[in-house]
Amino acid sequence: MSEQVLIDSHHHFWALDGSVQYPWLEDDVDGHFFLGDYSRIRQPFLPSDLRHQIPAGYRLAGTVHCEAESARGEPEVETEWLTRLAQQQELPCALVGWAAFADPACEAQLERQMRSALFRGVRAKPVTAARPDQYQSTLGASGSLQDTGWIRGLRMLEERDLSWDLRVPAWHLADAARVLEGTPALRVILNHTGLPWDRSEPGLARWREGMRALAANPNVAVKLSELGSPMAAWHEQRNIDVLAEAIDIFGAERCIFASNFPVTGLNVSYATWLAMVEQAIADAAPDARQAILHDNAVRIYRLAGTVPASHIL
Repeated sequence: MSEQVLIDSHHHFWALDGSVQYPWLEDDVDGHFFLGDYSRIRQPFLPSDLRHQIPAGYRLAGTVHCEAESARGEPEVETEWLTRLAQQQELPCALVGWAAFADPACEAQLERQMRSALFRGVRAKPVTAARPDQYQSTLGASGSLQDTGWIRGLRMLEERDLSWDLRVPAWHLADAARVLEGTPALRVILNHTGLPWDRSEPGLARWREGMRALAANPNVAVKLSELGSPMAAWHEQRNIDVLAEAIDIFGAERCIFASNFPVTGLNVSYATWLAMVEQAIADAAPDARQAILHDNAVRIYRLAGTVPASHIL
């Protein structure tokens, strides 16, 4: 039986050797981290470490690196480091950086990062509520999805044909869908299955509503990734059900596999996470395995010509 080719569309690398500064990994532990104690991942994670995670039966064809909360003053430092790393070790094949929306420096930050052939877009997180009962307190806040100055950053991405990695808890998904009406050509990749942290019935209903609102925009895709929650214990079957429902809502052609490693490793092994996604595919779209594990990521992150030709089926 031949190996299944795989693209991991969301992971993080860090060397912790001074090449790039990561305050949350190198300074005091952040007591508000959404998965609790993360001391186990405060160590280097590099291409060889990711490759060692890939289980038998799979071949890692390429990856997309997502910004890892490096020191915010000069986001191009992480982009430049990752570009050198890729030249040396063939991973990542593309990267999503960061830029300071609503800051006069944003345009220059984008232009500097666009010098890298690997740069595809930005993950800039808006201000959001940590819990659904705090939702109202963030509406209209500086840096929120209602901040017109912050939203200018989305227009800058649209103008440059860059994508936006959207990462908000489920109770902000509908807000994001409304905001995206102002940038109809912007390509958007929703992170972490829409972060359905609230697993109560009302919480899941709100997640479904927001997911459907985003799925109505044909330029939005979703990463089948990270279902750890600060509000619910890890439950493998329930998480598989959420993944399958996300595939149903978005359609298999707009879903891509992602590991969020090493962060997801706080809850589950790489092999187990991949097996969970495989089960969700089998449940919801059994004919779409190749598309979700590989082909969709090539299209959505424009990897043709970046992933080595010998790695693509």
